[in-house]
Amino acid sequence: MQALTAHHSHTRLGGLGPESEKLEGKIVQGKAEVFYRRGHADKHPVLGVDDIDGLIDTLLASSELENTAILYSLDRPLLEYGDPDHELRVGVDKDLQVGILAFIDEMGNFVSLNSGKGRGVVTYGLDGEGKDFPECSEVPIVLVRQALKEFLTSGGQRPSCVRWQDW
Repeated sequence: MQALTAHHSHTRLGGLGPESEKLEGKIVQGKAEVFYRRGHADKHPVLGVDDIDGLIDTLLASSELENTAILYSLDRPLLEYGDPDHELRVGVDKDLQVGILAFIDEMGNFVSLNSGKGRGVVTYGLDGEGKDFPECSEVPIVLVRQALKEFLTSGGQRPSCVRWQDW
């Protein structure tokens, strides 16, 4: 399968590097930059755990070509050339109240796994472009919310509340 890649180059807000623990004078812990709209390519909103339900609700209210977000934990270091060493992608389906999660880091590419029956290959959109995800990758929306909160509180680790499959 093709690796997920972000649609933009990445720079920390305010020019912060991996050695910095502050964002606008605040300690960075349990925060992530998020990209889910065209205008976010240059300046990513920063979200905390308390913002996750709002993000998911915004994605649920969005069109099928904008129902996905990419998160980068601010608790993880940047690679030597300035890009994040990971990516968590989340997509939601408002009609079925399910979603997908995809996680990339040095260990590989993973996508959520639902052990039940899938509905075939599914497509979720970001910035007007659809991306296909494998059958049985959709999980209940309540689990999507839980996984994003765990991602933030674990310092950007792959959420353990979700079963994963190699991708």
